[in-house]
Amino acid sequence: MRNLCIKLATYILCLNLLVNTATVVSGDTFVDETGRRLVISRCPQRIVSLAPSITEILFALKLEERIVGVTRFSYYPEEAQKKPKIGAYRNPNMEEILALEPDLVVGIADGNPPDVIMRLEKWGIPVYLSDPKTVEGIFNTVISISKITGTQETAYKLVKDLRMRIKNVMNKVRDGNHPSVFLQINAKPIITVGMNTFQDQIIRMAGGVNIAGSNKARYPIYNIEEILRKSPDIIIISTMARGMVPELQRKEWMRWTSIPAVKQGRIFFINSDIIDRPSPRIVEGLEEMAKLLHPEKFNKWHE
Repeated sequence: MRNLCIKLATYILCLNLLVNTATVVSGDTFVDETGRRLVISRCPQRIVSLAPSITEILFALKLEERIVGVTRFSYYPEEAQKKPKIGAYRNPNMEEILALEPDLVVGIADGNPPDVIMRLEKWGIPVYLSDPKTVEGIFNTVISISKITGTQETAYKLVKDLRMRIKNVMNKVRDGNHPSVFLQINAKPIITVGMNTFQDQIIRMAGGVNIAGSNKARYPIYNIEEILRKSPDIIIISTMARGMVPELQRKEWMRWTSIPAVKQGRIFFINSDIIDRPSPRIVEGLEEMAKLLHPEKFNKWHE
């Protein structure tokens, strides 16, 4: 009898250890866009966003009730402005993040400090990093985040709609001329977009030719002589372009009358948020870009 009791006690102890061990390691394993593995023990209910683009994705997935913190400049949609701020995306405040007790942090590989990510991991907080380089990559980010947060149905419907809008634009601009484009994202020095950027892809999808599209640097510096030589048909100035007030930038370009874009008065502005942020609004950026390049084809945009 005594041996039986010992065996029973040992069995119960082993069972408890097994259950406790399972509790520690249980959960779904995900791989983020940098190859890092993270284990999610339950569907996240307290999410912190480490970039404005991530905030937009989370809201697009209808996760507003679960977002507990965002970075500065997360002002879209309007409801995002009411969320607690945890600093800038390049310098998030670790203490403020921890105080929010998140069970998931979503950030960006190109911008968030690696040391902050490492410290969050040491605190046992799962961190998913996005790193899209193309429009399709942005959609993959949306779907990946939806799998972690249990919002796949919303994500697939959203991405399907975005792809249909892209198809609509590309069908409209397929035929006809393809003007050369210079997209200015900084004034002093003059910086544009090269290959392997979603801005370059947007220009092409919108029926244009990026004059810096063959440049291997993602964000190359251009001098005025090079721009004069390439003679773009259209100049588009991102409103994020630092160094000058937008209208002053237009006046600066008006000095170079030999550039076709200047001669024809085709110097335009575009909202930087819809072409620089890797979020669902990138498709809005594509639509706006296409209307600037081919206004004659978009007179009845909602036909």
